[in-house]
Amino acid sequence: MTAAPDPSSPRPGRNLTHAMLDSIGRAIVTGAYDDTAFPTEAQLTEQHRVSRSVTREAVKMLTAKGLLSARARVGTVVQPSASWNLFDTDVLRWLLERTFSVELLRHFTELRLAIEPEAAALAARHAQAHQHDRIRDGLDRMKRAETGGDDPLDADIAFHVAILQASGNPFYAQLREMVSTALKTSIRFTNGIAGRSANIRDHAAVCDAISRGEPDAARMAMRTLIQDVLDLIDTVD
Repeated sequence: MTAAPDPSSPRPGRNLTHAMLDSIGRAIVTGAYDDTAFPTEAQLTEQHRVSRSVTREAVKMLTAKGLLSARARVGTVVQPSASWNLFDTDVLRWLLERTFSVELLRHFTELRLAIEPEAAALAARHAQAHQHDRIRDGLDRMKRAETGGDDPLDADIAFHVAILQASGNPFYAQLREMVSTALKTSIRFTNGIAGRSANIRDHAAVCDAISRGEPDAARMAMRTLIQDVLDLIDTVD
């Protein structure tokens, strides 16, 4: 007897759509269509060897991300980068996979400077016991990573995401995917500099201020931590 399909498994058509989305999205962001017209639906279908319905769905998703627009009598065209949704994790990932840009890293770090200090202050006010534990666990993982006991990238991301989630603000919490995606490049950059690794002392200062329930101290400690990264970026520009 044939086994029933696993309802949790991705549908084949869905996999094809996302593979096509990823391929075309990366091509747009890396400038593959800067000097050439975007392919027609028929051309995309043939190039990717998929059905018309898969092509339409992928193009629709790219349009929702701001990368494409469909116009009567003009067809589907690539949108200027100013129209791209930079908060979309796929768009951000494609941007960060391009040739490394210090300017893009600075822009992201400036955004962190506007968001994360306030998230830390809110966490100092609102974090529940289990959220304090998650923040502390992120810091402990960073300490273990110093001696090879954990992955330094994953540990650092876990720490920052735990603070966003502990803020008690659903808007901050929903930035976790965007922050996680972009932090991967930021942390690789800072940790890749000779003799440079995550500053455990500065991270501990944020954690301790949140644990003590001191919003102003948590805000200042997080601002100091991120400003240090911004200053480092400016030294290599």
